[in-house]
Amino acid sequence: MDRGLPLPIPVTPLMRWLVRHPKIKLGFRTRVTAFVVGILLVAGTIVLGTWTSWMQIHTLRALITSQGLGSNDISDQFRNQIGDLNTQMFRYAVGRDRAVWNEFTAQSRALDTWIDVTFAQLTSRREKAILKLLDPAFDDYRHAAESVEQAIVTGGAEKLVGALAEFERQAALILKLGAELAEEHQSSVQALVEGVRASLERVMLGMLFALSFLLLAGGWLAWTIYRELIAPLRVQLIESRMLVERHEKLVSLGMLAAGVAHEIRNPLTAIKVRLFSLRRRLIPNTQDRADTDVIESEISRLERIVRDFLHFARPVDPDLLAIPAIQAAHEVCQLLGPALEKRGVRLTVEDPGQELLVRADLEQIKQVLINLVQNAADATPPGGRVTLRARADLGRLEDRLCEVVVLEVRDTGAGIALHVQDRLFDPFFTTKEGGTGLGLSIAARIVEKHGGALQFQTQVGEGTTFGIRLPRHRPSPSASPQALHSPSTPAPRDDGPGHPP
Repeated sequence: MDRGLPLPIPVTPLMRWLVRHPKIKLGFRTRVTAFVVGILLVAGTIVLGTWTSWMQIHTLRALITSQGLGSNDISDQFRNQIGDLNTQMFRYAVGRDRAVWNEFTAQSRALDTWIDVTFAQLTSRREKAILKLLDPAFDDYRHAAESVEQAIVTGGAEKLVGALAEFERQAALILKLGAELAEEHQSSVQALVEGVRASLERVMLGMLFALSFLLLAGGWLAWTIYRELIAPLRVQLIESRMLVERHEKLVSLGMLAAGVAHEIRNPLTAIKVRLFSLRRRLIPNTQDRADTDVIESEISRLERIVRDFLHFARPVDPDLLAIPAIQAAHEVCQLLGPALEKRGVRLTVEDPGQELLVRADLEQIKQVLINLVQNAADATPPGGRVTLRARADLGRLEDRLCEVVVLEVRDTGAGIALHVQDRLFDPFFTTKEGGTGLGLSIAARIVEKHGGALQFQTQVGEGTTFGIRLPRHRPSPSASPQALHSPSTPAPRDDGPGHPP
């Protein structure tokens, strides 16, 4: 049975849906498995993404490096073509072969087109400035070559020497501009490569850090799950096995003890009958009559112990009928109210203001309430109050969320001491002189037979509240309202452990 009596829970639409669909739920093992599988899927996705990104970064890095090296090929190709043109021009000037000149003309045109195509895509400001100088300079270079060709055709050594000198000057200028352009292009590409390479390295370091963090977080999560979930489950499993073994032993012992108690009951009945006959022959107010009174009292006490033990060892199955929960409280109040009033304790019932039905055995629920009310009255000083009430709530019974009705017994006594709370429902534990220690154990057993739970809340110096939590019954619209109860079952006098004296 539960120790704490929970406070009322606000009922949300989701909770009502869960109540109406109690079978739609995941088991504990399923939830744990889904949680672990989800973690593994996320971790696998992250690792796969990291690996793919790593490979793409390596490919991009190699591509950028190859492009950086390609700038050197552009510079070398440009210088080689200018060198070939210079060689062809001097060959033509010496040999005056028209084929060489035609080859020079074709190659110079091709180089002019190559310059436009190759360097038109340059974007840096410095490269564009050099390109603006290089394009007209190459035109001047070609014009100087044409001047050399005209000097050769028209003749005149002096004119040829001047044309060659101008060609050499233009060739030197264009080689210089080409070298500057190639150098600037290489510097720009190299700076870009270094910047991208540095960025990629930072990305790679970030990925390494993220992967390391993921592994650490995964390890920490696994350890946390083991420590907070698996390890306690192992402990609970061991404790459950021990409880099962203990329960089996107690069941066997209870069956044996119940048989013994039943055998004791018959001789006690015979002794009581003979004692009654003997008392009739004794003179009142004598020592012999006083001795028989003591014997009768002890025999009655033994009968009560045997009766309660049989109730505990062989509980009767309840005859479940739909009844208003507050009905049992009203009948118990009518039964015990006058006697408690004489002791200075007021017994009251708070009406819930709505019909709260439960499927229960009325007499057995009254038996539980009588025990709880008597315990509460024993713990309440004169002038105090014991209150019975019923309220609707939402909670878990038999490991499922459902609507419940709580029958509460609240007193204004001194509360229950902490060392007593731990053993409150233990059989044969009592703080009352002459008590059997079975009252609350029987009450808890009856409530469990109804599919409910017996709980309590207490605060030393302020009082105690016991709650009988039962599943709420909602009849179908076609069912006629009725409040039936089973035949009366005698309730044992309060002698449970209850509240401390």
